[in-house]
Amino acid sequence: MSKFGLGRGLADLKEEIGSIPDISILTGSERVVVKQIPLVQIGANPDQPRKTFSDEELADLAASIKEKGVLQPILLRAVTGKPYMYEIVAGERRFRASKMAGLNEIPALVKSLTDENAMEIALIENVQRENLNPIEEAAAYKNLMEKCEYALSDVSRLIGKSESYIRNAMRLMDLPVEVKNMVEQGILSASHARTIAVAENPVALAHEIIDKKMSVAETEKKVKNSARSTNSRAYVSKTIDADTVRDIENKIKYALGVPVKLQEKRGGAGNIVLSFATRVQMQELIEKLIK
Repeated sequence: MSKFGLGRGLADLKEEIGSIPDISILTGSERVVVKQIPLVQIGANPDQPRKTFSDEELADLAASIKEKGVLQPILLRAVTGKPYMYEIVAGERRFRASKMAGLNEIPALVKSLTDENAMEIALIENVQRENLNPIEEAAAYKNLMEKCEYALSDVSRLIGKSESYIRNAMRLMDLPVEVKNMVEQGILSASHARTIAVAENPVALAHEIIDKKMSVAETEKKVKNSARSTNSRAYVSKTIDADTVRDIENKIKYALGVPVKLQEKRGGAGNIVLSFATRVQMQELIEKLIK
């Protein structure tokens, strides 16, 4: 069963207000109607995935709102203990543009939502509209997993993207702030950034990529042949020295009574090979391992 009970209520909302964003997780039997809410009573959602808003885009939307009004209601939820009465769940861009346009109030749907559902809606709206830059998207996934205790599979079902896509996107969160800023500003591509996330010095690599106009393939080759970050799964501080290997092999041989070979691979992985001479010795070995 999914962690979140989603999927009902959208048809009723569409009947009431016409076309709205694909916010399919609105639930419950309460009747939701459009209200005119004063802008001074509305506050931003601190968990809003989208952190950056283009001044040019806001100005264009404000001009449209002045001419035609707000054509699509925003989604709010009531809050307590704050200087405002409502918090934005979806539609912060429309809210900001309405302020720029000089409006005093805005059409809105007020819905009772938990913190988790509010975060879900905000993420879905932004991801479906492709409003998030790669860093904001990665941060939103991480936020859901940490604050709502979602598993990777929960986020995958929520947004309709594969677990590998989400895992790959979240690699950007391991980058230094300077590199994240480059991605947000469009100076460095997300593909380049994900590639250097495992490198020992991603900042230096990022500048080299930009200066030399390196392709992603060239970057991958560079990272493969360079030192890895201590956060990388491929990182290992040093290989096991020969004396330690022999000591480990001798201890296992003494305990199990068979020849042992320890084989270390790149990145700290490896094999322990146990040898036996007869079927009887094999059976004895199996019994010792099981015990």
